[in-house]
Amino acid sequence: MQVWLEKTVVGLNLCPFAHTAVAKEQVHFAVCDESSDIKLKQFYVSQMSLLLDADENDIATSLLIFPKGLEVFDDYLDVLDWFQQLLEQADLTHHVQLASFHPQYQFEGVAFDDLSHFTNRAPYPVIHLLRQTQVTKALEQITDPHKIYEDNIETLNQLGREKVESLCPWGK
Repeated sequence: MQVWLEKTVVGLNLCPFAHTAVAKEQVHFAVCDESSDIKLKQFYVSQMSLLLDADENDIATSLLIFPKGLEVFDDYLDVLDWFQQLLEQADLTHHVQLASFHPQYQFEGVAFDDLSHFTNRAPYPVIHLLRQTQVTKALEQITDPHKIYEDNIETLNQLGREKVESLCPWGK
């Protein structure tokens, strides 16, 4: 996961905010080897607590990695939706937001073979916990946040399918 983060996300500048957290080693990687609903929920709650209780200089952000049980993209989306509901029920949306990555990520309404899907493809299903304060600070430095997504698609299109798929072979 760290190689993907450094080579793809930071290396291609797909997230202009990631470089600092990676360089300062403030990214927490947590792997969940469980797939039952109760274990997924326990893992999520414990990782959310860990992030919120930690000093943001120690853990700026967390990547929750699910190597088992969420290989099917629709199953992953169900869990992501469930986690978002838990976040809302706990009234934590002003503290944390979720970002999603999956080896077979597919934007709704976008052609299956479009390279844009690779902006959210990762070696394993991942739910990224972002501190809302850091997102807000980062966005203050960007004049047009929507341009990030457009720039990412342009970057991938300029690289071409062969290069993108060599960087992300799991997403073919």
